[in-house]
Amino acid sequence: MERNSLANSTKKISRRSVLFILGVAIVGQVSAQSSAPSRPLTLAQIVATALHHYPSLRAAEADVRRAASDIANARTAYLPKLDVIAGINRASRNNVLGLLLPSQVIAPISGPVLGTNSLASAWGSTVGALVSWEPFDFGLRAANVGVAEAERTHAQATATRTGLELSTLAADSALTVVAAEQTQIAAQAAVDRAGELGRITDALVKAELRPGAESSLARAEYAAAEAQLIRARQAVGEATAALSSLLGVDAIQFSIAREKLLSLPGPSPPEQSLSANPLIREHDAAVAESRARLKAIDSSYFPRVALQGTSYARGSGALPDGRLLPGANGLGPNVQNWGVGVTIDFSTLDLPAIRARRGAESARLDAEQAREEQAAIDLKSKRDQAFIAYRAARDLAQTTPVAIEAAQSAVQQSRARYQAGLGSELEVVEAHRSLAQAEIDDSLARLGVWRARLAVYALNGDINPLLAEVSQ
Repeated sequence: MERNSLANSTKKISRRSVLFILGVAIVGQVSAQSSAPSRPLTLAQIVATALHHYPSLRAAEADVRRAASDIANARTAYLPKLDVIAGINRASRNNVLGLLLPSQVIAPISGPVLGTNSLASAWGSTVGALVSWEPFDFGLRAANVGVAEAERTHAQATATRTGLELSTLAADSALTVVAAEQTQIAAQAAVDRAGELGRITDALVKAELRPGAESSLARAEYAAAEAQLIRARQAVGEATAALSSLLGVDAIQFSIAREKLLSLPGPSPPEQSLSANPLIREHDAAVAESRARLKAIDSSYFPRVALQGTSYARGSGALPDGRLLPGANGLGPNVQNWGVGVTIDFSTLDLPAIRARRGAESARLDAEQAREEQAAIDLKSKRDQAFIAYRAARDLAQTTPVAIEAAQSAVQQSRARYQAGLGSELEVVEAHRSLAQAEIDDSLARLGVWRARLAVYALNGDINPLLAEVSQ
């Protein structure tokens, strides 16, 4: 299962890399054509551009690369160690018989105790090498490599989840822009109808066929329609600014291909297993990482066995009888030694600390498992709600065309009655308002279906089917 999960994560990373390249091309094209009208971007292109630009995803990808480097670092523990030393000194040679506790201040000295106390000095030199290798480690190094691999899998799952969240946010922001634009179009149509009604009313008032108060009512209705149009323009600006921050371009440098989004989508999305959702995979990876750390802790209370080999040479300008050789004697090593052996290092009193670390990691594992269970419960609830919302949005979108048709008929009839002197201007105003609201509700209902569909695909764990559907 770990290999399959790793393959799936790699596949998604590769897919996202393709989207990154596409995003780079889009950003370059938009920048190069900033002075010319830009070609409308599809939903897939918007998502690709956001994935390329947004810093949070680049940070997640950097974490994956760091975790991969940690694996390589953990595997270096299998290699032998080679320590090389070389040194030259000029020092006195007085030696004292007796115990000296380990210290980093007092330098050790070798040779016989001469009973002298002279500050005369001689040259000394050292050169040597030590090779050390652990032939076996009771599974500790493999466990540490397992921890590093689990960290990389966790980082990949986090990057995949971050990419899904960013893709969903970009697609939802694009739908918000389209919805605001459709509201603006409906508001502009309401302003045009209000202006036409005002002209008709003014003509009837001048002909003394209607009282002058109706002209005031017409102007008030026109002002209300203009206020609604101003609010719609504000909504478009705010939604476009939010989307442009995701894309990393100015709002004037892009537009959205919305023809497909103004029609109803196809059949309902399939209900996939929750295990495919990147959030669940991220929790799975966190649990696996905690288990790997537990295994590394369990492998740490064993002796460290090392095969060692050394070869070194020393030189000294001092003789065993206390005489000092003149000149450069001692600058070159002239006495050699070598040795091979086995060393065993075992920290017997580390057991309490290891038990404490194991207890802490066990608690962390329990917490991660509980979070995974809670995430699965929450995700299932959200997906059930998303399917309910999708079906409701689709049913609602099928009723709005009837409401538009009825509102258009009401406008025509109220105008005819008003111009014939059989109806009031208030009836026409109410009919205009009903038509404007019906047009807004119709466009928002169809976009609401796409938004609900996007939520379902996001909770399934992959919005690429929706992007492909919109791009057809």
